[in-house]
Amino acid sequence: MTVFCNGQPAQVEDLLPALVNYGHFTSLQVRGHAVQGLDLHLARLSQATRELFGSELDVGQVQAWMAQALQQAGQADASLRVTVYSRHFDFRNPLAAVPVDVLVAVSAPVALVAPKRVRSVVWQRELPQIKHVGTFGLFAERRAALAAGFDDALFVTARGEIREGSTWNLALHDGERLLWPQAPALRGTAEALLQRHWPGAQATQPLPLAGLGAVKAAFACNASGLWALDAIDGQVLPGSQALAEQGRAVLAAVAWDRLGSDPFCGAKGI
Repeated sequence: MTVFCNGQPAQVEDLLPALVNYGHFTSLQVRGHAVQGLDLHLARLSQATRELFGSELDVGQVQAWMAQALQQAGQADASLRVTVYSRHFDFRNPLAAVPVDVLVAVSAPVALVAPKRVRSVVWQRELPQIKHVGTFGLFAERRAALAAGFDDALFVTARGEIREGSTWNLALHDGERLLWPQAPALRGTAEALLQRHWPGAQATQPLPLAGLGAVKAAFACNASGLWALDAIDGQVLPGSQALAEQGRAVLAAVAWDRLGSDPFCGAKGI
């Protein structure tokens, strides 16, 4: 992994403020120096910067740093994590106006497609609408699910309504419509792209676990891929593989946005 801070190779002193655990990020896949849903990723970073720091993020500069990081790492295909934090943030005075910093981490590309069996757990992330760096709880719940023989955790409300997965969103299908959970959760970029381009009927509504008997299929998605949910709490969903294939076909047709105009980028090649 290669890490840059504000366009320069990150030094130890740049990374120490991460121990404060106050910041936010977005993760994305790059292919041929291009990204799907780039506007969604930049909007996520901009909105969260306002909420956590009360300041505006120069998204044009952030995009340029992303392209520069790829160039310096010598990778046209990669996974990027863009983290916004502040080396000047003081938890003793959190209302103080401070400039923000941007970390761009470049690592090998990934594509998640393997089906999973998940179990439900009553849990909610702090400030669920923000993709913040406070990930301890969700990884602890994923670990507990793995220890119990499942592949991941599905978060639900105290009333038993489906929220989201540990690091992913999900959709269910009742044989007529694609259904998205309405409960508070982090709204993902892959979810937004699917909602924009899904060719059939869809709806966003409360989805109780008790209603899984009427569900025929489900898939999970995030910026790293889309995969079938073969079972939830042991209830098998036989149509999930076919639904996941349909979802991947929808995403495959979505345009890719180039990160920069540097000659190094060349043709998009997607």
